[in-house]
Amino acid sequence: MGRFQDDWIEQCAAARGIRNRHGIVSALDYLIGEKLMTYAEVAATRPEFARELPQFVAEVRSIFSKEEIAAYLEFFERVLTDGEEAASAVVAGVDDEDDFVDRPESWAEQQRLLAGLKELLLVTTLGTS
Repeated sequence: MGRFQDDWIEQCAAARGIRNRHGIVSALDYLIGEKLMTYAEVAATRPEFARELPQFVAEVRSIFSKEEIAAYLEFFERVLTDGEEAASAVVAGVDDEDDFVDRPESWAEQQRLLAGLKELLLVTTLGTS
């Protein structure tokens, strides 16, 4: 069984390949929108993941420029906001709570995680020691 750190290292390598084959947006969606967001969520409750998060972020920063990351995060924030607004409209029209899958607190949690990652991804100097 591999170390849990191996996962994010492999994911970063995969993102480089995705970038070469499918473009930067696909690579950013995969690595930041999917893998890093999930890792940050787990890191909130698992200290061994939290200790590795700055190194994962540093590797993401070595793959993409600060400008690429900033543009993607701006896009991703809009997606989360639009999704939350659409979900709120659905909730307003639903009589039975069981019909609604996405909970408002999950949107808030995603936005909180993204805000923390945005700070780490765009800070001028990342302290990883």
